Amino acid sequence: MFKASAGVMLPTSIIGSLPRPGWYTANLGAQSFLEAMVNSRYREQYEDAVSAFLRMQETAGLDICTNGDAHYDEQVGGMSWQSYPLTHMDGFAATGRPAAYRVGAAAYPRGHILHDFLEARVLPGIEGPVGPGRLQYAAMWKVAQRLTQRPVKFGTILPELLAASVAYDKHYKDPVERTMALAEAINRELHELADAGCPVIQMEEPQIHMVPARGKAFGKLGETELVEVFNATVRGLRAKTEIWCHTCWGNPAQQRIFRDVQSYRPTLEALNKVDADAITFETCSSGPGDLEAIGQIITGKKVVIGVIDHHTLQVERPDQVADLIRAALKHIPAERLVISSDCGMGREGMSRRHAAYKMVAMVLGTNVLRKELGLPEAHSLAADARYSLTLTQPD
Repeated sequence: MFKASAGVMLPTSIIGSLPRPGWYTANLGAQSFLEAMVNSRYREQYEDAVSAFLRMQETAGLDICTNGDAHYDEQVGGMSWQSYPLTHMDGFAATGRPAAYRVGAAAYPRGHILHDFLEARVLPGIEGPVGPGRLQYAAMWKVAQRLTQRPVKFGTILPELLAASVAYDKHYKDPVERTMALAEAINRELHELADAGCPVIQMEEPQIHMVPARGKAFGKLGETELVEVFNATVRGLRAKTEIWCHTCWGNPAQQRIFRDVQSYRPTLEALNKVDADAITFETCSSGPGDLEAIGQIITGKKVVIGVIDHHTLQVERPDQVADLIRAALKHIPAERLVISSDCGMGREGMSRRHAAYKMVAMVLGTNVLRKELGLPEAHSLAADARYSLTLTQPD
């Protein structure tokens, strides 16, 4: 169900995370979000951080906002994206153990930045049946949505990555059973989020497109089974809200996990079968080479193209953004195209200022195409020349 992007031509958004302010020192830890919000210091810092993230997006001129993933703690390599669900769902142990990394190129020796990411994987195991527990996504979304008039998108990791991340499993007989149990638990939580009014729910990093890149199935899950996992996780949600499927090639500490640029082409047919309203593609860092195939194969859904590279500090120029959108429009109609960043910009590696100007460049570049197509342009307050601090010099 298109809600946030309904009736908006070339809407702009980001995938989710933004760089954490230096003054935001409060951490959630294992306590629940609602318990933490009882603490006046945490409540103040959390609400201030969310407000700052929303203001950055509004000032840039984005159409669809996020809470910047402010509920995640400051962990090496952005590990809180995975550890938050594992430490707040039912069925998991109270303490963590070192957990193996089974995705992508895992052989990072000491001396490589991603070895720190491997050492930061101290995660709990499963002791009993899993359930939504204290995820409390609806409460987090409400805090953000009550601070802005613009629609706020909320994202969460998919169950196959959670199932592969646990330190051990004393309850389920195999990884497939564990994955499907997590899918059912997350689905229950997401229905509460949708019922609260969240206009867009984003499912993050299905491993469907990773199967060819890894050269083997994801554990016991091939492309067909991973589509089934996705669809089980979002079952019934599209009748209530807009669902995005965010594909990614990895982003711990803003690093690439594959040496070579990967292609979506081998799995586009499978991706077209996910029960989502929109699918995101990293077409900035991965290049525009898949756009023709995406336009041909992804049908009946909106296509979200990344025009901002989350790995680099080089801020894209508006004309570069416009060129990429123009290339996409050769294969994807404007009414089905959404503009975004490739991935999150807050996974430990980018400053707030860099992220802010990347968002501004995204809006200004999109405005170039909006003007060419006779569409209303978004006002970017950050780019409004009336508010420049540079004084006009006398002749």
